[in-house]
Amino acid sequence: MSADQEIQPVLRDMFRSQRYAVLATDDHGQPFTSLMAFAATEDLRQIVILTERARRKFSNLKANCRVALLIDDRKNKGTDAKDSVAVTAIGEAREADSEAGAALLELFLARHPDLAAFAGSPSCAVVTVKVSSYKLVSCLERVLEWRIEKEC
Repeated sequence: MSADQEIQPVLRDMFRSQRYAVLATDDHGQPFTSLMAFAATEDLRQIVILTERARRKFSNLKANCRVALLIDDRKNKGTDAKDSVAVTAIGEAREADSEAGAALLELFLARHPDLAAFAGSPSCAVVTVKVSSYKLVSCLERVLEWRIEKEC
């Protein structure tokens, strides 16, 4: 079984069970992290987040679209180091245009209906991260990587 075939079911399970990710952006050369609700497309090629346009994370990703998202299943127990799984998604983030944004917002709200009021604000941006690779770490040091081929 290839790493791609092995990692995809783990990603799907992880994305079904976890609702939040840590977004890392570049703030003038300084890493900046934010806890974000997220949703992933079925093909795992995009991750959708929402943010207000006036927030630092949004200005950061407008200045440098390269981002990382960390999603993990830790339980805050001593055994997490060997029992938990962590996924880093690396990609480029951009505000979705209105046509694509509507479908992505629907996907996001299916996962996070409690954020409907926030999503309806005119200041809220639907941001899509086009994932170029995933790195999955389990059992302390077992690493799988999936590099996603760019579509033509």
